[in-house]
Amino acid sequence: MRIVVVGGSGLIGAHVADVLRERGHAATTVARTARPGIDRVLDVESAPVDELRTLLAGHDGVVYAARTEEQRPLRKPIYPVFRRNMVEPVVRLFAAARDEGLTRGVIMGSYYTYFDRQYPQWSLAARHTYVRCRVEQAREGREAAGAGLPVAVLELPFVFGRAGDRLPNWAGPLDRWARSRLPLVMPAGGTAATSAGGVAEVAVDALERAGGEDIPVADENLTWHDMMARIAEAVGRRRKVGRLPTGVARAALRLGGGLQALGGKESGVNPSHAAGLLLAELFVEPATGRSLDAALRETFARTTPTT
Repeated sequence: MRIVVVGGSGLIGAHVADVLRERGHAATTVARTARPGIDRVLDVESAPVDELRTLLAGHDGVVYAARTEEQRPLRKPIYPVFRRNMVEPVVRLFAAARDEGLTRGVIMGSYYTYFDRQYPQWSLAARHTYVRCRVEQAREGREAAGAGLPVAVLELPFVFGRAGDRLPNWAGPLDRWARSRLPLVMPAGGTAATSAGGVAEVAVDALERAGGEDIPVADENLTWHDMMARIAEAVGRRRKVGRLPTGVARAALRLGGGLQALGGKESGVNPSHAAGLLLAELFVEPATGRSLDAALRETFARTTPTT
């Protein structure tokens, strides 16, 4: 296969390109800025369909692995911004892929869409702009691709790992906290987790079989306490993680939501409704059971990171 990897300089995209090549396939890596290992510099968020068709010509498939920052507060209303950044590029990309006769695709999505299906009573898409746009991204991307181009959507939880200097966007604050002398306290609840290398294997499997299904990805299900304890151990400061009272967590999130509203801002995951997510066990079953120890050590090296 010849596969275009959009977001090829990122944590997941770089691993996808590596796995493709390890299995004997060709990977064309695309990013908006030039860096080592990038074959084509292109801002897919703004590129028109004709330019995307030129990029995709002669390939068999495409992976969309561009990253979206859901927590950064933006001026209201944020939906048009999120849609422009998350949904519209995917629609143009897969319309171009359909027109060029590509036969397979993968979108790196979020496990929030998995929970939106599993628990419609949570109203995740209605309450959180990020989840709404993830749902629209998957649906409209597939509609643009058409029946002849199956598109698998990988529903990703917390992803551990490293690709060069690229780390998960949430890793820095947790790394600094784990290294500090501040007490470690976490609320009830937890999350599914996986590794960037594991995601890449699942993505290439989906490309090889030209599957178009929703694929929730998880290697381990971790409580927040377990995750923070393992991060502390990975940085070389093994210690006890205390319990943050549920009421305190709820109050802090409500306060954050109120402050955002007063400032005329919103974030993709609405803090006013985030307690239900933070305090839930966002576990994916079945998990593979593959250990995340190596990926944790990659993410949280014992030496102080430079990024």
